[in-house]
Amino acid sequence: MNVPAMDSTPAATRPAFPSFAEISRGFAPGWFAAVMGSGALALTTHTLSGRWPALAPPAVALHWFNVVLFGLLAVPWLNRWLRFRDAALATLRHPVQASFYPTFAIAMLVLAAQWLVIGGQAGPALVFWWSGAALVFLFSFAVLFRMFSGEHVGLEHVTPAKFIPAVGLVVIPLAGGPLLDHQAGAARELALLVNVLGLGAGTMMYLGLLGLTLQRKLLAAPAVGALTPTAWIHLAPLGVIPLSLLNLLDRLPFAVPPAPFLFLSLLLWSFGVWWLLMAGLLTLAARRAGQLPFALSWWGFTFPLGAFAAASLRLAPATGIAGVDAVGVACWALLVGLWSLTLRHTLAGVASGAIFR
Repeated sequence: MNVPAMDSTPAATRPAFPSFAEISRGFAPGWFAAVMGSGALALTTHTLSGRWPALAPPAVALHWFNVVLFGLLAVPWLNRWLRFRDAALATLRHPVQASFYPTFAIAMLVLAAQWLVIGGQAGPALVFWWSGAALVFLFSFAVLFRMFSGEHVGLEHVTPAKFIPAVGLVVIPLAGGPLLDHQAGAARELALLVNVLGLGAGTMMYLGLLGLTLQRKLLAAPAVGALTPTAWIHLAPLGVIPLSLLNLLDRLPFAVPPAPFLFLSLLLWSFGVWWLLMAGLLTLAARRAGQLPFALSWWGFTFPLGAFAAASLRLAPATGIAGVDAVGVACWALLVGLWSLTLRHTLAGVASGAIFR
């Protein structure tokens, strides 16, 4: 939806700012993409602070900003389920909007990584991780069962947003792998199983959905307007799968040679570079055609780009390829620009109330 730069409507006829009840009733599940993207920026900024120490304070500030943002967004999200359950269930049955419900759980997993990496606190990280992992599995079944058992989804509804339930599953080992070092006994065994199940199920779903989304791009009308940023969602699994895979390798109860999996990660990363250029071209084409109005979906630019930047920065020292590091830094710089632009438009929309209508 558009956010006007200036509202010239007379005060007497200007729509009243929506009430909390109205905000809750129509609260879009995709709001938590803002938490995902802000978390990705915080984590990648923290990584780069190792070479540029001046980035350490911004990384900490982004961490706390994101913790507060999640808390603020969770209030209307939960209120919608408590007071307006019919509206929440209607969204869950929608062929497009339902795919955004797992963003709430994915946001919790991203916050778990923040608490561990930036906050240095395993306690809050474990709370967010276990809760987020359980909800990711719950929403993946709730969303996909409805789609698999119904006939309400057509090819025109297929966008990379369909990846979101799969992306949620592969995000589990992002913090879940390192958190295995903070658990013992039966809890660690169960956590390891959850990590493996998430990575395996999410990866295989991504491969299946990849073919389906490419079919839509070739045979159906292009996704433009508010759906334009969904093209960038491809970068999320292409970035997260290598990170999660590498996080688990050293923590499995059997020896695994790292070289083949490092090469596999590099192959996924290479496709990510190709898709990064394609997504950029599609976005520029939509902008030139006047088909890129601001909408909440702009947050779809941020987490995928951040995940890919994080994968690049992780793979660069492991592979010794300088170009991989250069791509990671460039993606981080682009992420800073897109995050700042999207945040500015979002705050303007919140201040006017337009983004809730």
